[in-house]
Amino acid sequence: MNEHPSFAAWEENVLKKVLERTPERAKEFVTDSGLPIERLALPETVDEKYLTKLGFPGQYPFTRGVHPTMYRGRLWTMRQYAGFSSAEDSNKRYRYLLEQGTTGLSVAFDLPTQIGYDSDHPLSCGEVGRVGVAIDTLADLEALFTGIPVDKVSTSMTINAPAAVLLAMYVVVGEKQGVKPAQLMGTIQNDILKEYIARGTYIFPPRPSLRLTTDIFAWCSKETPQFNTISISGYHIREAGSTAIQEIAYTLANGCTYVQAAIDAGLDVDVFAPRLAFFFNASPDLFEEVAKFRAARRLWARFMKERFHAQKPASQTLRFHTQTAGYSLTAQQIDNNIVRVTLQALAAVLGGTQSLHTNSRDEAFGLPTENSVRTSLRTQQIIACESGVCNTVDPLAGSYFIEDLTDRIEREALTLIEEIDRMGGMIAAIESGVVQRQIELSAFRYQQQIDRGERTIVGVNCFQEPEKVFPQTFRVGKAVEENQIKRLHEIRKKRDNGKVKKNLADLEEAARGKENVMPFIVEAVRCYTSIGEICDALRGVFGIYEERKGF
Repeated sequence: MNEHPSFAAWEENVLKKVLERTPERAKEFVTDSGLPIERLALPETVDEKYLTKLGFPGQYPFTRGVHPTMYRGRLWTMRQYAGFSSAEDSNKRYRYLLEQGTTGLSVAFDLPTQIGYDSDHPLSCGEVGRVGVAIDTLADLEALFTGIPVDKVSTSMTINAPAAVLLAMYVVVGEKQGVKPAQLMGTIQNDILKEYIARGTYIFPPRPSLRLTTDIFAWCSKETPQFNTISISGYHIREAGSTAIQEIAYTLANGCTYVQAAIDAGLDVDVFAPRLAFFFNASPDLFEEVAKFRAARRLWARFMKERFHAQKPASQTLRFHTQTAGYSLTAQQIDNNIVRVTLQALAAVLGGTQSLHTNSRDEAFGLPTENSVRTSLRTQQIIACESGVCNTVDPLAGSYFIEDLTDRIEREALTLIEEIDRMGGMIAAIESGVVQRQIELSAFRYQQQIDRGERTIVGVNCFQEPEKVFPQTFRVGKAVEENQIKRLHEIRKKRDNGKVKKNLADLEEAARGKENVMPFIVEAVRCYTSIGEICDALRGVFGIYEERKGF
């Protein structure tokens, strides 16, 4: 087998370069019994079908992984999603997670921040700091990253409609720490299309929102080349009730829309595509999830190569973050959630994820407690350090069942994507409500199966027990909102309001024209213009989106 020319070429042209740059974590990997573990398990005969459908890791079509050595070289980033209350409180949680072994941060923002309103806006009442951290101005983000060196930690920010504003704030925070924009590592979610489909934290209509997305692509390609400019998210589509096939179909269709919009804006696909990232859900059906991740990599590689003519291998790779399924967590017998999350995390690792968040046992009740967060992180660490699944690349490859399931998911997802193409693309499908209706129907069928007992949910519709003890829950107090508003008012008094007014006028003028708005947003952020003020300026130019209901 080792004499096959394609394998020898992969070893020489792909693997060798990676090993020179990043050696594997150990000189030898063995089982508990001492049996050596090969880097890559291969069939006895590598034929054309194998090379076309599977290939070698780190090489087109990337079915077996985006890196030649995968977790033998470097484990996935353990990126626990967190944020609540004030910037100071969230900062304490982040520093705690880093002390416990988290290798990347993932910032959750409260609802007012997500839809571009300041904490003192009437619509923000009762929501400040509730489901994430409240960010009004640069001062809040400075507090959020106090004592956290942004050039050493990779930061993901779950923000979409106002993504440009939070990215600008992060860049200025870096500058204040003495870190150049080019040194920053992380991801801005910046995926507005899935907001219209599944989540609802949109501000502007789709077409100006795409303009903001491509402005971020263009600006980051020059200013923050190590920062992922988008995380194209299937997670929320799955949480809204889609199937695994719908999740990757609609996510990849969204991805194609972003790529085409960037090309239409004059960007070079091989400049911006290597910084595209994805975000998927790890759901309960272990083998389907593994096959889903493998099929998604193969489909995306084909789209980038054949539809968009990307030449660089890095432009063809689907790199993704995974979060375990929030919808699968139950309030009944909450310790069962630890088992659910473990299986879902295992599916993500077996499927080749690049980073992972594991949900906490008590999230069906509210924000997780510190003890629960630690247990969810330890789940990842046990999989990484004790299970042995990280010692070889794509360990389920070659399974008759897995390969057949991967092929079938790929075919079914491609059929859905082709249907969207025939409708005129994803924006037309969103505006017509077709995609939303399909997800709603899937969610309805799923709930019917539970209600009829056709789908077993342990502790919910079988193996039930009377609940006698309810867990300790985490709550955000009303004082958080009062203090946040007080700080915002103090900043408005202290800042140079003449400069704020001028920067907002410059931003509006740029938005009405064709200039990239990112430099204007950065300047506005520097003088402590609030997220609400910046988004209001853009609302005045772009308008706001009104949802078309699926039913």
